[in-house]
Amino acid sequence: MEGSDHAMNLEQTVAAHYAHGSLEQAILEALAAAGRDVNRLSAADLAPVDEFHVGGRPATIAFAQQFGVRRGMRLLDVGCGLGGAARYFAQEHGCRVDAIDLSDEYVAVANMLAARVGLGDLVFCQQGSALALPFAERSFDAAYLLHVGMNIEDKFGLFAEIRRVLLPSGTLGIYDVMRVNSGELSYPVPWARGPEASFVADAASYRRLLESAGFEVLQERDRRDFALATLEKMRARGASARPAPLGLHIVMGDDAGAKVANMSNDIQRGLIAPTEIICRAVP
Repeated sequence: MEGSDHAMNLEQTVAAHYAHGSLEQAILEALAAAGRDVNRLSAADLAPVDEFHVGGRPATIAFAQQFGVRRGMRLLDVGCGLGGAARYFAQEHGCRVDAIDLSDEYVAVANMLAARVGLGDLVFCQQGSALALPFAERSFDAAYLLHVGMNIEDKFGLFAEIRRVLLPSGTLGIYDVMRVNSGELSYPVPWARGPEASFVADAASYRRLLESAGFEVLQERDRRDFALATLEKMRARGASARPAPLGLHIVMGDDAGAKVANMSNDIQRGLIAPTEIICRAVP
């Protein structure tokens, strides 16, 4: 019982970190300020705000190439945020995507945006826990996590739940910020205001826990150089112009600059790096 209370308290802390309060209104107003017709949106219009991971849309595209996505697959998006990746896989690869997130607000906005870009019949988001997935066994061809594991302490439980809902030989793709060296991380960062909700693990721990949960690791790729190049471009844009109306600052809040700067600094110091791991469920 204590373990389940601890997990619930952690999830409440994580959900509170991402709470905004009027996110739908803020995004629609920013879209209008950016010159977009909110009644005639495309998925590309939303890219500046709905890809809440290092590298944004280019990172998603590169991940998809490693992930081996195929047209018509049924995908599970664990920790979907505003649903940007889910809409990308639906629109560009013809996949049906079921998605979950801890945040009711994120789920509501994700479904609203999917409907506005004409993808409401392919993208289905609901509130839920990654440690108790609301799906039957063997429901999905593949699953993915994009910057989610840093908020989950029980990674074995996470991987075991994903393994349960995957078809035999189904694929799991992960793109998380992972530990590279020991050392104190700087806070706040995009995924946490402090260490109480931050569970950054190294790739070796991911591999060990994945194998224990019934996966075979196929490949791993450190994306540190890509991340540093992306963050430098963000810094240069921020120094040379006013912030665009539509951007991740809407999602991250007033301390967005500090969060990105701390993460960038820890990547530069060699403490953490975005890392991809692709694995397959062992039949």
